[in-house]
Amino acid sequence: MAQFTNQAQLTYNNTVAVSNLAVGEIQDVLSVTKTAVSDVYTANDSVSYVINIINSGNTDLTNLTLTDDLGAYTIDTNTFVPLTYSENSLRYFRNNMLQPSPNVAQGDSLTITGFTVPAGGSATFVYETHTNEFTPLQPDSVITNTATLTGNLTTVTAEETVSVSSEPDLSISKSISPVPVMENGTVTYTFVIQNTGNSPVTGGAVITDTFNPIISNITAVFNDTPWVQGVDYSYDQSTGVFISGSDRVTVDAATYSQDTTTGVVNVTPGTSTLVITGTI
Repeated sequence: MAQFTNQAQLTYNNTVAVSNLAVGEIQDVLSVTKTAVSDVYTANDSVSYVINIINSGNTDLTNLTLTDDLGAYTIDTNTFVPLTYSENSLRYFRNNMLQPSPNVAQGDSLTITGFTVPAGGSATFVYETHTNEFTPLQPDSVITNTATLTGNLTTVTAEETVSVSSEPDLSISKSISPVPVMENGTVTYTFVIQNTGNSPVTGGAVITDTFNPIISNITAVFNDTPWVQGVDYSYDQSTGVFISGSDRVTVDAATYSQDTTTGVVNVTPGTSTLVITGTI
């Protein structure tokens, strides 16, 4: 609600009297709220939003415009947009009934035009965005984006903030050498574990593999440190099943850097390597 004040003057025979200060209040007809479906995000993630608009007046409000800045932020004098609208994801509800989509345009922001909020009713927009190369991923990073509703000589805004998820993001790749390998020859399997998340792995990660064909007389080396069978890992030579200890696999957190000119966030994964050698 917006307040306004008013004061009167009374003049008579060169005398001026000033009235008290009267304070009034204008009740907004339109109100808007914005909510993220999830309050955290990661790299290569989707972030969905719900915007709800209430018309408390007794007249339908038409030809309104809603703009979402998609979390735009500035570094030095450069502006970057960390979210991208997922095309055709918008759903428009009027009094909770699905409606044909209004006009949608995306540039540096998402703009929705030509919609109506009925008298005493509501309009709701649900849409999906996804993180991109400008999304901040460092620990404690946030995306705050603002929705602005204009029309009926009124401008109303609503903000929502989501935080980067503080957790590892692991992947694993496997290679074999030599290729081909001779029967009864020595073969080496190399496992590379990468962490693109902003938190390290200090326990709980387990590497499991079933070697086929089964290998014997194995050795295991993790990050250049030999592992001891029965302590750091188990291996069943009758089935070829290898299982690392639950507290033996560790991986550093990724590191991040951002080009202040292009805005691109570069990710350097934390990496660990397990090398297993045996005889086929």
